[in-house]
Amino acid sequence: MNTPDPERLDEIFARGTVVEAYPSTLELKKKLLSGGKIRIYYGLDPTFTAIHLGHAKNIIFLEELRQLGHEVILLFGDFTARIGDPDKSATRTQLSAEDVQRNVSDWKRQIAPLISFDDKTNPATIKFNSEWLAKLSFEDVIKLASNFTVQQFIERDLFERRLKAGNAIHLHEFMYPLMQGYDSVAMDVDAELCGTDQTFNALAGRTLLKRLKNKDKFIIALNLLANPKTGELMSKSNGTGVFINAPANELFGAIMALPDAMIEPLYLNCTRLPLAERSRLMERGPREAKARVASDIVKRFHGEAAAISAEESFEKTFAKGGVPDDVREIIMPKNAGAAGPQALIEALIKADIVPSKAEWRRLIDGGAVRDEDDEKITDPNFQPAKTMILKIGKRRFVKVVAD
Repeated sequence: MNTPDPERLDEIFARGTVVEAYPSTLELKKKLLSGGKIRIYYGLDPTFTAIHLGHAKNIIFLEELRQLGHEVILLFGDFTARIGDPDKSATRTQLSAEDVQRNVSDWKRQIAPLISFDDKTNPATIKFNSEWLAKLSFEDVIKLASNFTVQQFIERDLFERRLKAGNAIHLHEFMYPLMQGYDSVAMDVDAELCGTDQTFNALAGRTLLKRLKNKDKFIIALNLLANPKTGELMSKSNGTGVFINAPANELFGAIMALPDAMIEPLYLNCTRLPLAERSRLMERGPREAKARVASDIVKRFHGEAAAISAEESFEKTFAKGGVPDDVREIIMPKNAGAAGPQALIEALIKADIVPSKAEWRRLIDGGAVRDEDDEKITDPNFQPAKTMILKIGKRRFVKVVAD
């Protein structure tokens, strides 16, 4: 059982994170305040090693529902990640079981500051969908598929766009919403939390749960963290966004580097600074408002002392043109060229300084990589011949140490 707190629930929903609920927001609120403990899950797709603030805000929201007394589950799609959620334009690369497990291990560490797994009375729990999906027989899959029509799946917006563009849709991609839908049945949930881009898959689960267990599932569709002016999303697929595994100084700097239009979305979704203070803070100007938001987010992941230090370092580095005292280091052999033309970029990716080779090339082509003399690096296969400081983009510094 939980103790209904309508005032607290209204505060949670007032931040605007919930875009839509099925069957309705009113019915969802009544359920959450009914006094009963309901089971709610949020699925994580561990196809990448890093989590950005767009994922973090959803886990923050889930934690608030846990604090209201509800049972919450973080479901790692370790099985579905090996299939690949259909992408907007093409079929995604399928990962090995080893890749997925490595990512899951890293994700669990990263989300620890966001949600409590140690609460003595009502801890959040973690599940893996390979536990039930790996056991399904081909006959089971056929029976599940019989609950849907081809027309229903083709009408999914991303499939529609790919068909119009003449891009291939592989048969296994139709299986993804089927599997995600079955997650709801296997866990016998009362509600699913998802981004608006996952509503189709969540509705598949609502259909299966109703037909197989005669149970209605609530769907809580949350907004996607996006620039309100351009619509650009934080996206792990595109290598964009602010990733929460960054050290305190880098995390603070990455938030400060975001467009000013992102201040309010971050304030509302990624902090729990009082709503009553929002207007007053915005009136002080984007520089101060963004620093307040950045400090609050860094504090959540690294503690208050690190947040204060990160802001001071930012002022020293960017307001006064310096270099951070705690600049990250990577070790390169002096004859790095002998290790191959991409030894540097591979080391940067391994250290989570840049997310991919494609992003490195984009930065090089855009003139965003400079040496310690502020000269542009124009060769994507550049290898340092000596120890030097590289500036990557506006806010990232790395010391490349020639071993």
